[in-house]
Amino acid sequence: MKNFGPLTDVSVLDISTMIAAPFGATLLADLGANVTKVELPNKGDTLRTVGPWKNEESLRWPGLARNKKSITLDIRSAEGKEIFKKLISKTDILIENFRPGTLEKWGLGYEELKIVNPQLILVRISGFGQTGPYSSRAGFGTPGTAFSGHTYIQGYPDRPPVSPSYSLLDYITGVYTAFAAVSALYHRDTAEEDTEGQVVEMGLYESLFRMLEFLIAEYDQTGKVRGRSPGLAGHSSPAGTYETKDGKYVVLVCSTDPTFDRLAEAMERTDMLTDDRYSKNSERLKNDDEVQEIVSNWIREFTLKDLQEKLDSFGVPVSPILSIADIFEDAHYKARENIVEVEHPRLGKVKVPGIVPKFSKTPGAIRYRAPELGEHNEEILGGQLGLSTEELASLKEKGVI
Repeated sequence: MKNFGPLTDVSVLDISTMIAAPFGATLLADLGANVTKVELPNKGDTLRTVGPWKNEESLRWPGLARNKKSITLDIRSAEGKEIFKKLISKTDILIENFRPGTLEKWGLGYEELKIVNPQLILVRISGFGQTGPYSSRAGFGTPGTAFSGHTYIQGYPDRPPVSPSYSLLDYITGVYTAFAAVSALYHRDTAEEDTEGQVVEMGLYESLFRMLEFLIAEYDQTGKVRGRSPGLAGHSSPAGTYETKDGKYVVLVCSTDPTFDRLAEAMERTDMLTDDRYSKNSERLKNDDEVQEIVSNWIREFTLKDLQEKLDSFGVPVSPILSIADIFEDAHYKARENIVEVEHPRLGKVKVPGIVPKFSKTPGAIRYRAPELGEHNEEILGGQLGLSTEELASLKEKGVI
């Protein structure tokens, strides 16, 4: 079989819905895994009905479900369970995001499934994890973001906290989902004495909470409850959003003293490097208002083009704040193939994000467009499991597939 990525020949069953866990399965698929998406007959993944839309077509689906094959199967029914177990016998990784206890209620918990396939890896994503007093609660990304502590520090001090304008937590959890899957796979396939699979699980909120180590240590050691800030408050100075002479906005951050040294040279303000108020980041933070005024006034003297060229020449990180229209025209995005086209059965072609990361020997690829509901029933249930045309027709009539 042709190699389409480092995970070529890894078999994945995706029985999850919406964004977080399915996105993790898509990341695996982008890197070569054979991902079969199992959806309820006549309903499918609820993500198929989530906007934005064009002509009643979900524009999330083409990018989030690419490289997967779709079968319909009601795994709650007796016949559906048996077919599901046959699929499990040929599967490396199963990804699910039901409320804890749901698979067990259906008689499809890990203890039952590993009888069929002892090497199975089960990745479980839920709102609050499989244990703890909140484990049975429903969970979605935006409430999970609030629970993680992230929302509390977002926004302006004189206004209510601000939630992310898109499903940030879900996508980050999707990355953890893929990371968990390949880590468990590596252990299974390399451990000398342990060739069995295992369960890997996490709660949605935990992926963002893991990234707030500064917040945790700060409260533990100082008792400070960090409030809302629109930028990197308390981290670096100068840092923030600045307006250029031609009315464009840029983000500049001096996270290290050497970076500020180069900025001071670019501004022809090397006097700041010997001034005790500005020479170190810890001191600049104490005098942040003054630093911000100096930097803001200097940036306003330049057009975006001239500012970018100047700061690039001094090695100071700065970026324009790009809209999606800007991104579509950007030369770097084009060179990196960050936007690619996939086929769509009704819209023709749809642009979606490209494959990341890039592998030198085993690059991933977009092999399949996002599937229609149950598009691969015959190929997988018939061709791989050996169900006859008559059996498939009967199962469809019963609502099993």
